[in-house]
Amino acid sequence: MTPEAVTPVALTVAGSDPSGGAGIQADLKTFSALGAYGTAVLTALTAQNTRGVTGVHPVPAAFVAEQIATLLDDVTVHATKTGMLGTADVVRAVAAALAGRVAGPVVVDPVMVATSGDRLVDDDAITAVRDVLLPVADLVTPNVPEAAALLGAAPARSVDELPGQAEALLELGPGAVLLKGGHLGGDESVDVLATADGVVPTVRPRIDTPATHGTGCTLSSAIAALVARGVGGPARWEPAVEQARDHLQRMLEGGRSLGIGSGSGPVHHFAGIWPA
Repeated sequence: MTPEAVTPVALTVAGSDPSGGAGIQADLKTFSALGAYGTAVLTALTAQNTRGVTGVHPVPAAFVAEQIATLLDDVTVHATKTGMLGTADVVRAVAAALAGRVAGPVVVDPVMVATSGDRLVDDDAITAVRDVLLPVADLVTPNVPEAAALLGAAPARSVDELPGQAEALLELGPGAVLLKGGHLGGDESVDVLATADGVVPTVRPRIDTPATHGTGCTLSSAIAALVARGVGGPARWEPAVEQARDHLQRMLEGGRSLGIGSGSGPVHHFAGIWPA
């Protein structure tokens, strides 16, 4: 007899980053740091370091679907996040597998461009994310360039343009939108959370650091981990979003101390946990 599950479980469906700062590696570290047991389904291998991406090797869509089905046949998952899915076929397979919410609320990080600027998906995959995956998402967390790609619009040029684009994304079918304004610069990092109840900003001081690799992966996985633990969720996203942003802030502040690589280094996923 299987014992009753008491441990919060989070699932990441994403690609691999050999440098450990983004992708499933960042997600699993974040789950652990926030007290959720991490599970993972691999969608792609990348050849990647802190300076850039030199290659992407997709996992066949049927095998991605088999990974999800086999996992869920045995393990109860309380929240799921998706990251880099790579191809349109994989996007469709993942959307179909998660449509029934059998793996808890779904947080979609529509990973399209790496921090280094390298593009990770093609136009067909972007279309599939917009048309097939967003309607399955309980929360979608694009940055400014990703929002523009999904909307077929020019990127927002100021914080004032974020609410309008977030509301336009909401019309594509997700339950909520967290549009991240980090690309806009300024003394503050301003994101906006759009739900059926309206649009609210969430603001943190901008941290001057080169260690920003994997920030998007980390924020979305932090939200998923918190939701798996019962913090916030589809009925009210603010608690999970605000706590996840606080956690990311600590990781950004600690990233410089790691000294990993010679490019855009990773955030410190275990800041405040590892010995100083």
